[in-house]
Amino acid sequence: MVQIGAKGEPPPVGVVALGASAGGLPALEAFIAQAPVSRGLCWVVVQHLNPMRETLLVRILQRVTQMPVREVSEGQPMCADAVYVIPPNATLTVDHRTFHVSEPLEPRGRRYPVDAMFRSLARAEGARGVAVVLSGSGSDGVQGLRAIHAAGGLTAAQDPPTAQFGGMPTAAIGAGCVDIVAPAAELPALILAALARREQAGTPWTADHPPAWCGAAASTGPGMSGTLAEITSGGESALGAEPLRSLTAILRRLQARSGYDLHLYKRGTLLRRIRRRMGLHRIDSLGAYEQLLARSEAELDLLAQEMLIGVTGFFRDRDAWHALQQGPLTEKLRAQEHGAVLRAWVAGCSTGEEAYTLAMVFQDATRALALKDACKLQIFATDINEDAIGHARRGWYPASIASEVSAERLRRYFVPHEGGWRVANEIREMVVFAVHDVNVDPPFTRLDLLCCRNLLIYLMAPLQRRLLPLFHYSLRAGGLLLLGSSETIGRFDDLFEALDARLRLYQRRPTSGNWPVPDFSLRPSLPVAESAKELPMSDPAAEKAGTFPALQELADRLLLHQWTPAAVLVNDRGDILYINGRTGRYLEPAAGKANWNVIAMARPGLRAALEEALRRAETLRAVVEVSDLPIESPDGPPVVDLSVQPLHDVPGLQGMTLIVFTEPGPKAPRRRPRSRSPHLKQLENELQQSREETQSLREEMRASQEELQAANEELQSTNEELQSTNEELTSSKEEMQSMNEELQAVNAQLQAKLDDLAVAQSDMRNLLNSTDIATLFLDKSLHVRRFTERARKVISLRDGDVGRPLSDLTSSLDYPSLEEDVRDMLRTLVVSEKQVRSREGHWYAVRILPYRTQDDVIDGAVITFVDVSLAKAEPAG
Repeated sequence: MVQIGAKGEPPPVGVVALGASAGGLPALEAFIAQAPVSRGLCWVVVQHLNPMRETLLVRILQRVTQMPVREVSEGQPMCADAVYVIPPNATLTVDHRTFHVSEPLEPRGRRYPVDAMFRSLARAEGARGVAVVLSGSGSDGVQGLRAIHAAGGLTAAQDPPTAQFGGMPTAAIGAGCVDIVAPAAELPALILAALARREQAGTPWTADHPPAWCGAAASTGPGMSGTLAEITSGGESALGAEPLRSLTAILRRLQARSGYDLHLYKRGTLLRRIRRRMGLHRIDSLGAYEQLLARSEAELDLLAQEMLIGVTGFFRDRDAWHALQQGPLTEKLRAQEHGAVLRAWVAGCSTGEEAYTLAMVFQDATRALALKDACKLQIFATDINEDAIGHARRGWYPASIASEVSAERLRRYFVPHEGGWRVANEIREMVVFAVHDVNVDPPFTRLDLLCCRNLLIYLMAPLQRRLLPLFHYSLRAGGLLLLGSSETIGRFDDLFEALDARLRLYQRRPTSGNWPVPDFSLRPSLPVAESAKELPMSDPAAEKAGTFPALQELADRLLLHQWTPAAVLVNDRGDILYINGRTGRYLEPAAGKANWNVIAMARPGLRAALEEALRRAETLRAVVEVSDLPIESPDGPPVVDLSVQPLHDVPGLQGMTLIVFTEPGPKAPRRRPRSRSPHLKQLENELQQSREETQSLREEMRASQEELQAANEELQSTNEELQSTNEELTSSKEEMQSMNEELQAVNAQLQAKLDDLAVAQSDMRNLLNSTDIATLFLDKSLHVRRFTERARKVISLRDGDVGRPLSDLTSSLDYPSLEEDVRDMLRTLVVSEKQVRSREGHWYAVRILPYRTQDDVIDGAVITFVDVSLAKAEPAG
């Protein structure tokens, strides 16, 4: 009986979902037979079933377990210690401890019920869910396992060599999201052991008190300092010194082994994924796990992969992609000239689904506007995970993506390949994949669209505040920013305008004077913490007060300490960020488009020396002073002294440079310009013009070099893709494969039914023979259907006589009207009883009665011959 809680709801139960396909019936029987009763678990079975036939799965599984086995119905609440089976022609999902059954929207051959069930389980139960993949062909279940794995749940798969069809378990294991691999009969015990270890590390498995491995709050008992329960009970603030030192050491080892700098990733995410590995090794202490990592490089590699598990998919948040296509993307396409090339960056692309989604959305938009080939899109897709980038470059995805991508897009943008789908060349050529870490690598620039979905949620606030201004700088004027459903721009509303805040779609605002140009020299890696105190922690007070200090305040403070003359503050590219005093004698706006670069604004005679001083100051990382520079100015001294100081150690101004213009004092000796001949003046003008032309050529060369370098990187990445691309198959076999799986399942069920019928037939034969009554079964045409061994003594019968008419048989009975009596009985349905004598002198009571089926339909006759010779014998003298 299910206990009811205070609010009338059944208590929460753990859910174990089983997915199977072809050859899955033996695996399901082996698994359910070992599934324990009275453990508070709900077992859900999802198999590929023939939608046109009633399933026998409920009756078959009921034979191997004492738990009740039920076919699921819509709105049915889940109960503990019960087995639920998906009905035919249905999609099964769970929500709020309730089953929901719906008719599949996808056509037959493109249905993936296992993925649908697993994904809904991840959403509804999170870390309390358990997903198991058993025998089957194809890849159904892989996407769902990834969702369960990312939610902190437990995942398992049947050992492929023990499965009749190893396709589904092999695909799941290859995706790197399976915790336990074993034969089907051994999986229940291993799953229960893993769940028990997780519960022992925290609190009981309930919704109000989730276990430690769920990543939620857990109470800590006495004497558990530094254990798994402690490090999960209160976030980073609850970490003691010893666990924090162990966590620091783990991150340091990860960084040394894989190069991944995870110091600015959220503590909860790091701890949750470390806990998964600890649970599998039966370790409840961070210190003990750190010692294991010190001994095992293989475990370090597995932990690195665990940290980088990416949950993605095609067309996640469909409303956001639809709004992007119908709104700003369409407007941007209409405003482009013929032959224009738009640039996009998908940061944290994982295995490439969202990059390809963006490419498909762009193609759909250009097709809808009849702008095919009039405008192109170049997508740069990056991720820190090299294995994920390799998977994205291959462009192959399991057949289960049919539940995410419409049939029209599958036909247009994919080709069938090796039991799954491969992205068509038209889409693949739009995307360039590269390994890139947003924390340490320079960003892509001159972008029209930046897509960074569900990456910021894993990063701590300091890194988030560093990246958003960087994204703003990377975008062109009017560029679009698309974030994930759980992400926002926070306090950066001066940098981005919300086009649709609900769907996280933003547009770049013009640069505000209150925001400095972002620092591109991001630290290559944070210093490796030698103690717990060195780990970066978020500072709520600083976050509340604001992130960026006031530029004017910092610059004024520095000037008051060192200088008071005219000065400008520039960034590493020479762009002016702040001006102090009157600088009109030294700088003037350049003609043409507004340009705030100090080199472009420098007056003649000052430009070349200023550029050289900036270069030397950056190289030497020291103050560079230049005296008596001639300038052409209508008033004031004709010369000026220049001081260029790089600000590498000034808090808040790192990476910037201060340029100070100083006029020589009254006592300083001045160079008096001598009268110059016209020829000398002409030579000086030509020299100045040559310097300006050289500077212009140098700037153009630098820009060309940067473009060539970017193009070279793109070509190298494209070349890698082309080298890994083979000729693709064009014939589709998904529907046939699905039907074959269904036939396999039906065949297995029918075989089980045949076995049952064979046993029943043997039981019936033994029963009839044990009565020692001669019995003859006839059909409606009076042909022999079956007979007992005793009937051979009354009527001449052989095994080959089955199917022969009664009139062709001979008997020892003196009963010439036997056939006529049988026909009369079938006509009147009145039972006939007579006593007749045989040639051997035996008397038989012959009884003729109708043969009735289970549906009470007359389908022949049954004749019994009972030997009554003893009853007929005369009593002794």
